[in-house]
Amino acid sequence: MSAPTNASLSSPTDSPGAEPLPSRVTEGIHTDFARSMGYGEYLRLDLLLSAQQPLSTHHDEMLFITIHHVQEVWLKLITHELGLALDSIRRDALDPAFKALARVSRIQSQMIGAWDVLSTMTPADYLSFRGVLGKSSGFQSFQYRMLEFRLGAKDAKMMLPHRHDTAAHAALDAALRAPSLYDEAIRLLARRGFALPASLLERDLTQPHRHSPELQAAWLRIYREAETHFDLYQLAEELVDVEDSFQQWRFRHMKTVERIIGFRAGTGGSAGVAFLRTALERSFFPELWQVRTEI
Repeated sequence: MSAPTNASLSSPTDSPGAEPLPSRVTEGIHTDFARSMGYGEYLRLDLLLSAQQPLSTHHDEMLFITIHHVQEVWLKLITHELGLALDSIRRDALDPAFKALARVSRIQSQMIGAWDVLSTMTPADYLSFRGVLGKSSGFQSFQYRMLEFRLGAKDAKMMLPHRHDTAAHAALDAALRAPSLYDEAIRLLARRGFALPASLLERDLTQPHRHSPELQAAWLRIYREAETHFDLYQLAEELVDVEDSFQQWRFRHMKTVERIIGFRAGTGGSAGVAFLRTALERSFFPELWQVRTEI
């Protein structure tokens, strides 16, 4: 097969006076995908890009759908990374956990930025198509609920919107009953010889973690003796990074909703901004925040 010409590779949107790419750049570029996998096929772009299907004719519905698709894809990757972190901590292999948790924090920064894009939509823009959403709401996101369960915000009532989806409900039920990221960190501290009460290590995992003075004392010792317990100290800081970013995401979510719909009720029946504000008051890792006053 002869090498492709510069003309065959130039963009159809190039201006008439644009210079063609030099042959040293285009030489060897593969252009025949009749019998090989290309970029679009590998990423399944036909499936991905066909998913944005507005139900109205209003311009901004495409923005609304796209932002939520982007958030869901990032949530999927966060769940993937948290799976590695959980497994690594369970095996006392903290280096992979550090990498996974650092990646989660970076992903969260992208998710925070997505609210800035959505906030370009005015109240009038949103109300023009809000009616087509029916009772659908981000409150019903399976992946968001999975993330909260893995971080320790356990609440069986939050599974109710998923009763109709057998697979999703079963996955959430398994996560509800499994150790959270913080549970695994606490068990790691116990294996390292820190004195923790049995009630903390053998608790009902379907319930959220409650503050423990003994656990706070253990974290205080780790912070004060960071050189001796440096990997545990680093784990603590990675956990704080994750929660800090998560709370920033929650805050930007709440303010974006307030900016667009004020204090209206959510489409899924929640109290909207009032409900989102309550989430800002809850901590996944309370001892790691409270110990900072004592260090």
